[in-house]
Amino acid sequence: MPKITVLNQEGKALHEIELAEAVFGIEPNQQAIFDTVLMQRASMRQGTHSVKTRAEVRGGGRKPWRQKGTGRARQGSIRSPQWRGGGIAFGPTPRSYAYRINRKVRRLAVRSVLSERLLENAIVVINEIKMDTPKTKEFVKIQNALNCTKKTLYVFNGEEEWETAYLAMRNLPNVFFTTVEGLNMFDMMRVSNIVFTEAAVKTAGEVLA
Repeated sequence: MPKITVLNQEGKALHEIELAEAVFGIEPNQQAIFDTVLMQRASMRQGTHSVKTRAEVRGGGRKPWRQKGTGRARQGSIRSPQWRGGGIAFGPTPRSYAYRINRKVRRLAVRSVLSERLLENAIVVINEIKMDTPKTKEFVKIQNALNCTKKTLYVFNGEEEWETAYLAMRNLPNVFFTTVEGLNMFDMMRVSNIVFTEAAVKTAGEVLA
């Protein structure tokens, strides 16, 4: 069963805890990770691309010339797709790119990334983050003490008092916040370190197992 050292806000070791092997000790499934990230990225696309068809483009209400006798090809409108300034045939229209994959696959992907990050020593567990005032400079001190100055995701238990810490960290460009319930692949893949509170890492072991 994997173990990890719990630190305090000053970066000092307190004690060791055991992590849930079903969540932090499995063999990473790369296909599940790929499929889940692809799904999340697709769901983030706005899909607002749009062009005008011949029915929507301005003008072209009159037949440009008579059907026969001119020697030219027959035309019904100067806004047909073959004309300059005409409508676009088979162009993109607004659509949603979102799709879903099985929940078991999504859960497997999250467990795979957590297990992979643990092997890379990219997971840090802190006993708690308590702040009296939401000051960013105070949170920077915690960052430096944990040696997590690169892109870092902080994971809290939803029942903890995280509001003050969130207000202190939200102005920092390389710091991201989530709760165990909101843990997702995209957030975990784009950071260098994941910092769990002790309560959050225990909840993750129960919820994601």
